[in-house]
Amino acid sequence: MNLMTLINVLVVVVLALHVGFMVLEMFFWTKPIGLKVFAQKIDKARDSAVLAQNQGLYNGFLAAGLLWGLLHPQPEVSHQIKFFFLACVVVAGLFGAFTVSKKIFFVQAAPALLPLFLLWVI
Repeated sequence: MNLMTLINVLVVVVLALHVGFMVLEMFFWTKPIGLKVFAQKIDKARDSAVLAQNQGLYNGFLAAGLLWGLLHPQPEVSHQIKFFFLACVVVAGLFGAFTVSKKIFFVQAAPALLPLFLLWVI
């Protein structure tokens, strides 16, 4: 496997995670799976459901940006798009880790760090 293929596989992993976050936050926030994943009580989840849907939408935008980067036909532009959206994922993960839970670093930011670093060094 060459380096660009490895990077693209890692980007697909980050993309899939963000699609999953989007689905959980937009559609399952108040359902048993959402309550379990986000360790919430139903009353708090109902009160914050609209905020979670908004947050899910942003995760969907991150996933869409990564998909755009993967599909762009010009390698230089593809590289820049993937780098930008991975950097956004890392910043969002760091912010979440500092403001909500340190677990967010490991679930969101950490998976994006390796492909971001690899894109930076090639």
